[in-house]
Amino acid sequence: MPLPVGVTAFLINLPASVARRDRSLNQLRQLDIAPVLFPAIDGRAEWERLTPSLDESAFRRNTGRAVVPGEIGCYHSHLAVWRAFLETGSRVALVMEDDVVFHDEFPEALATAMGIEDRWDFLKLNRIRAKQPVRQGQAGRWQVNAYVGPATGLGAYLIRRDLAARLLPSLLPITRPIDHELDRIHIHHFRHFGLEPFPSHVDDGGVSTINGVGQFAVQKFPWYRRLPVHGVRLSNRLGKIGHLRRNGQLRPSSDVWL
Repeated sequence: MPLPVGVTAFLINLPASVARRDRSLNQLRQLDIAPVLFPAIDGRAEWERLTPSLDESAFRRNTGRAVVPGEIGCYHSHLAVWRAFLETGSRVALVMEDDVVFHDEFPEALATAMGIEDRWDFLKLNRIRAKQPVRQGQAGRWQVNAYVGPATGLGAYLIRRDLAARLLPSLLPITRPIDHELDRIHIHHFRHFGLEPFPSHVDDGGVSTINGVGQFAVQKFPWYRRLPVHGVRLSNRLGKIGHLRRNGQLRPSSDVWL
C-alpha cells in the first residue's frame, strides 16, 4: 500500500549510521513506502555551531542533568525536516527515525490516520512514554488518544503543514529535549494524539546514537540538584490537564471517527 495522497515521508539518519539506514529502508521498501532520506545533524560534530541555540541553564533546570550534544543534534534534525517539508506541496509529513521497527499494519494505520486528518495536528505512531491515555475517538481498529501524563518519543509521527509552520518560530532557544517540548500542549496549543495500538516501536538494540550504550551519556545531577524538576513536571501536568479540559479532551469519548 503506497503512501496516502498528500503525505511526504522523511527518514532521519546520521550518514555514518549505514546499518540503521539500510535496515530502515529495507523495512519501508517491503511496506511500499519510499521516504526522503534526510541526513541527521550531528550534535557532537556541530556543537560549536549549535550552542547559541541552547539555553543551557534552563535545560539543566528543566531536566536535572547535563546536556547531551546528540540530543541537540536530534532537536535540530526535526526542525530541519519540518523546514524541508514546508518546501513541498504536501499537507502532512511522516517523520521517522532510523531505529524504528515498522509493523505489518503500518501502511493501513497511515491510511486510517489520513482518513481522520481533520481531527489531529500531530499524531504519534509509536512512543517512549504514553501515560494516562484519554480516548478521543475510534478510527477503524485504532483508538486515538490524548495523554494526561508524559507523551514522549519521536520515532514515527505525522505532522500537519500548518502546525509545522506555526511551531518552527517558537521552538528556540532549546530548553529541554524536543519530544518534551512538544509535550507542552498547553504552551503550543495543538492536538497532540497517539494512534493505539501503535503500529511501530523503537528498538535501538541498547545503543543510542544520542545517548550511547545503555544511556551512558545521560549524567543526572545529585538528587538535591534535581528537586526543581519535580516542580517543572507538576506544572506541565497541570497545564496539560487545563488544556485538555478547555478543549473538551479530558473526558473519554466513545465516538466513532471512521
